[in-house]
Amino acid sequence: MSIILAYGETVLLRHIRYLLAVADHGSFTRAAEALHVSQPALSQQIKQLELSMGVPLFDRSGRGIVPTDAGRVYLEHARRSLTELDAGRRAVMDVSDLSRGQLRLGVTPTFSEYLVAPLIDRFSARHPGVAISLTEMSLEQILDALARDLLDVAIGFTGEHGADIDAQPLFEEKLCLVTAGSSLNTGQQGALALDKVLTVADLKALRFALLAPAFATRISVDAWCRKQRFTPTIALEANSIAILLKVIKQGRMVTILPDAIVREQHDLRELRTSPVLPRRTAALLRRKNGYRSAAADAFAKLVKESHD
Repeated sequence: MSIILAYGETVLLRHIRYLLAVADHGSFTRAAEALHVSQPALSQQIKQLELSMGVPLFDRSGRGIVPTDAGRVYLEHARRSLTELDAGRRAVMDVSDLSRGQLRLGVTPTFSEYLVAPLIDRFSARHPGVAISLTEMSLEQILDALARDLLDVAIGFTGEHGADIDAQPLFEEKLCLVTAGSSLNTGQQGALALDKVLTVADLKALRFALLAPAFATRISVDAWCRKQRFTPTIALEANSIAILLKVIKQGRMVTILPDAIVREQHDLRELRTSPVLPRRTAALLRRKNGYRSAAADAFAKLVKESHD
């Protein structure tokens, strides 16, 4: 595909993709490796584009490759144009009867533990011709991917997501404090009985295993702790719920997870706290003004049906 400029020069879509790769990687070498082309070929394409524009688009004088002022302006429009072209390609390939198509779905890690598999199973049974690309990522990464049109739909949480994100509430999720033991050794204080309501003072004596700070669950936990003026003793941080559960089941630590995950773990017990742990609202997330494929609409309808 090519774009004909007013003064007769032609800019190929290849030029645009090469330009964006160099800007993203900050290096001709790394961009060439990512694109699987030779560096001389990449450099030549960028030079051709700069000649057609009549201005340099990159400053090559320093250690790194950075866009010039003209380059930054052009990159903004190039990214937007490429996003629209990709959306147009998907629109042409989209089939309204869902005999074929693609669904790009993003979920936060906790939902991949209990919510997504049944939804995908039901969706695939209804629309076997639709290929699903499922990506587990943090809520921050999901919002960025939606804004850049890298996802069609996602399952995350309500919150301050920006004007370009549409968040449709689905259901309320409760966070639970859990452990595997009937009591926990707290050092000099001895064993803490866990059949009572635990206060913030009791929590200070416990050792916590928590998800890493980028997880939406951890963000909610940290906000609750700050509100209670409580700093937990974190003995372990993990970027995997499966690993976290295995550690907790040894009986020496506590963790905080969504109640839907806890209910599936019969060897864990929920601990009561005062004040109670926070709740949050799961949401279906989409880009407000983006192209909405038939597959994405069908999945959104299925999710809402499942939680009405």
